[in-house]
Amino acid sequence: MDSIQQAAALEKWGFTLPELYRLALSFYKQNSGKAIHLSYEDNLKLIAFKQQATIGPFDASSAPELGVLDVIGRDRRMHWQLLGDINREQAMEGFIDLLDNMCTAFRPYVEAVKQNRDETLKQELRRMEEDKLEKEKREREQKELLEEGYKEELQRRKLKDALNRQTFQQFKSYAEIQFPGNPEQQGVLIRQLQDEHYHQYMQQLHMHNKSDIELQEEGAKLLQNETGDTASGFDDCKNEEQQQDDNSLDEFITLQPANMWTRPDIEAFKADVSQSDGDGVLHLDPGEIVTVRVPTMANGKSIFWEFASDNYDIGFGLFFEWSKPTTTEVVVHETDSENGDCDLDDDLQSTAEDLESGSVNIDHESLDDGTSKPYVSIIVPLYRRDCYNEVYVGSHLYPTEGVYLLKFSNSYSFFRSKAVYYRIYYEH
Repeated sequence: MDSIQQAAALEKWGFTLPELYRLALSFYKQNSGKAIHLSYEDNLKLIAFKQQATIGPFDASSAPELGVLDVIGRDRRMHWQLLGDINREQAMEGFIDLLDNMCTAFRPYVEAVKQNRDETLKQELRRMEEDKLEKEKREREQKELLEEGYKEELQRRKLKDALNRQTFQQFKSYAEIQFPGNPEQQGVLIRQLQDEHYHQYMQQLHMHNKSDIELQEEGAKLLQNETGDTASGFDDCKNEEQQQDDNSLDEFITLQPANMWTRPDIEAFKADVSQSDGDGVLHLDPGEIVTVRVPTMANGKSIFWEFASDNYDIGFGLFFEWSKPTTTEVVVHETDSENGDCDLDDDLQSTAEDLESGSVNIDHESLDDGTSKPYVSIIVPLYRRDCYNEVYVGSHLYPTEGVYLLKFSNSYSFFRSKAVYYRIYYEH
């Protein structure tokens, strides 16, 4: 019965029965004796319905005694008793129907409230939709800016690497003449010459203010002329071995950017990794860097990684070593960042513009020590990650055969050890 009354009120008035009763009661209190004038008998009936809806049926045993001269009190109790045992919903409905019959202004009042409520709801929904669209627009613009900046940085590095590769032998020969037997000073001079040459080249491009294709063509011609003028003051160093080195480096495939995201199930992830015989748990001492070498698989096309830590952040970076894998096993190598033969420096010297090599794109067979080291490219720079709150996840498409280097660094911590949970797999 109650549900039928609720549905009837909602269909007739557009409000549920309790909502409509509150509106009717508020209207009665605000306008009684002002905008509406009811008879004494009608007021007694409304008050009786109100008492029945609020307290329930009249109970003489719990009702306080009335004074001898309290005529109004007796009349109210009499009308309350006349309602008998009707339930709360019936009393509400009786109050609403009586007020509607006695006061013609009640129904327009309810319609006005309903219209205002619907308009407010529409405005709220419209505002929420606008906020959502604005948020999506800001996120889209931010993503576009980040992608544009990343592409510009990749283009800048690629251009600088190409310039450095073409001028390295000339600058190296000049540096050996200026500082014979001093590799450190030679490296500093090579770096200065390469930076100056790059800035001059970029200034020339901006001065001409042409399209990207025209700028690249003109830049290539300018680079050839400039390197030719520089080489005229040096001995002829472009032998057949150097040409072979340049050709082999030109064959490197441009690396696609990595995809990285996070997910919140960090506790479940760490528990799962810990149960796997502990192979995926690293313990980094203060100042320590751990490199996980992951060779590409013959039947794979992408590498995936996941990692998290306990309580504190950890440094993470991803690199690619352009060398043919000699094993399919994942190798973990630990090193102390304070040692002179730090593994991080060794792996990065071909990507961090090593002073003795002069370029990120040169073949290390040209070093004085005669040793050959594989070329290493940066995919994800080594930065500190807040991986103690959520799991960091990423993937990268295989560029070719080689070895991925996942580096976890605690080199910035002098006293605190860190625990890292990681998992690596590949996609067929």
